[in-house]
Amino acid sequence: MDVRQLEYFLAIVDHGGFNRAASALYLSQPSLSQAVRALERDLGSSLFHRIGRRAVLTEAGTALIEPARAAVRSLATARASVAAVHELREGSLDIAAMPSQAVEPLTTMIRAFSGRYPGVTVNIRAAFTARDVIDMVRTGATELGLLATSEPLTDKEVIAHAAGEQRFVLVTPPDGPFAAGRPVACEELAGQRLIVGQRGTGMRAYVDGLRERGIGFTIAAETEHRVAILPLVLAGVGLAVVTESWRTTAERAGALVVEIEPRTTLRIALVSRRTGRSPAARTFVTCGLSALGDT
Repeated sequence: MDVRQLEYFLAIVDHGGFNRAASALYLSQPSLSQAVRALERDLGSSLFHRIGRRAVLTEAGTALIEPARAAVRSLATARASVAAVHELREGSLDIAAMPSQAVEPLTTMIRAFSGRYPGVTVNIRAAFTARDVIDMVRTGATELGLLATSEPLTDKEVIAHAAGEQRFVLVTPPDGPFAAGRPVACEELAGQRLIVGQRGTGMRAYVDGLRERGIGFTIAAETEHRVAILPLVLAGVGLAVVTESWRTTAERAGALVVEIEPRTTLRIALVSRRTGRSPAARTFVTCGLSALGDT
C-alpha cells in the first residue's frame, strides 16, 4: 500500500465513482481500477461494491476514509516541509565557531544570511581550537565551521573558504602602560603581565612565540573562557593579546586597543564538508562570503 493508492481511493469517494475520479486524476479508468484492486489485495478486503457504474463503499471502505485522509495530509505536510527547507523558508543550520571568530566575522555573515532567510535558525556551537572546528564539520556534528589559523589547512575531508585575515592587537586598561594611538613593538611586552588563552589557540601561539624569541613576560591568568579576558583586563589583572575582532567590544567597554608591530595575522576560513551539504549550508557559504566582500 502506498499513499498514491490512498489518493486514488479518496478521489473515487469524493467524485462519486471510478469514471469521474479517473477524469479528475487524468488516468484511464482501467488504470484506476487496477490500482484500487491492488490496494484491496494489500488490505485483504473489498472497498467498494460495484453496482453497474456506481461504486458504493463497503464497511471496510468507510472505515478507511479517515485514516486515508490523515495519511494523505501527512504526506502533503511532509512535502511542504521539505520544500520549505529547500527554499530556505524554514529549517536550521549548525555552525561551529572559535570564540573570537564568533564575534567577527560570524556576526556579519549571520546578519546577511538572516536578513535574506529569516525563517532559518542558525545554531552556533562552541569550538576552542581550529582542530575542534574541523573535527565537528568532518564528523557531521555541524555543517559549517569558522576558524582562525596561522597555518594552511591540510585536512582533505573539508573545504576551506578564505574569509579574510585578522591581526593581533593589544588590549589594555584605559590607564595602562601604553599611550593611545601609538603602535606597540612586540619587544615592549617584555616584563608585562599577560592574560592568555589555552594552548591550541592562535592568541596563545602568538604569546608563546614571543617567549621563544626571548621576550620575557608573566602569565597573570590563563583562561578557556574568552569572555573573561576583557573583564580581567579592565580589572587591572594584566594585558591581553587578542584578534582585532574584539576591538569594537573592548573599546565600548572602556579598554584601550593598540596595534602590535610587526603586524601578525591569522587566516580566517569558513570550512564545509565536501559532500552532502544542505541548501542552507550552501547558501550560507555564498551569502556569508559575499557579505564579507562588501565590508
